[in-house]
Amino acid sequence: MTQPTQRPLIFIGNDDGYQAGGLNFLANVARRYGDIFVAAPSTHQSGKSSALTVDTPIRATLVSDTPGATVYHVNGTPVDCIKLATDKLMPRLPDLVLSGINHGYNSGNSAIYSGTMGVAFEGTFLGVPSIGFSYGDYSASPDFSPCLPIVKRFIELALDGLLPTEVCYNINIPKCDEVKGIKAAKAAMGRWVEEYDSRIDPHGRTYHWLTGKYAPTDPDDESQDLYWLQRGFATVVPCRADQTAHDTIQALSRLI
Repeated sequence: MTQPTQRPLIFIGNDDGYQAGGLNFLANVARRYGDIFVAAPSTHQSGKSSALTVDTPIRATLVSDTPGATVYHVNGTPVDCIKLATDKLMPRLPDLVLSGINHGYNSGNSAIYSGTMGVAFEGTFLGVPSIGFSYGDYSASPDFSPCLPIVKRFIELALDGLLPTEVCYNINIPKCDEVKGIKAAKAAMGRWVEEYDSRIDPHGRTYHWLTGKYAPTDPDDESQDLYWLQRGFATVVPCRADQTAHDTIQALSRLI
């Protein structure tokens, strides 16, 4: 008698918190392809990158546990969630790591700051195909339905073994009625400007609120993700956790 094939085990995390609409949308799509294990922050944790909690006990709270779907929230960072889950909570290593869907873009060099991508980078350390999804809608209750065909496409590519695991994938999807297509691209180089709005509180003390806008170095560069996002295309940027500038090592060796 043929034994049933084991369903893929898919880890899902994010940085917007376990109640975020993007996470729930991604989990519902992923359930079509395998068993899901969700471990997401108890509260909003955007901008935490790959930060770890080192001075506070970490606690995982079970939200639900039904056949094929387990959900925890964790009082820590996005990377705390995946590290705790894969070390202590999951029955085995996942076959796929998904993160998002982030409420807002993680294009350009925002991937460095992103907790969404922090989860995806952690997945590469495990040797697991890992994908971070972001959607260009910053409203409280976005309609994520334009993301569906892209999410499905990349889950299928990953589970079919067609995505290299030495990199993770930063996928950004524009807010529009219908996405025109998908472009493989590099991250748009640039920097954040007008980053802080300075205000005065009722006691006359100055405080600063993070804001700002992204200024790409070359907005007309067709090889970069922002160029295509602004034209209605989704983008996928392959990212390495290894940030070594390999092309400078030889010159540095000669210098020292």
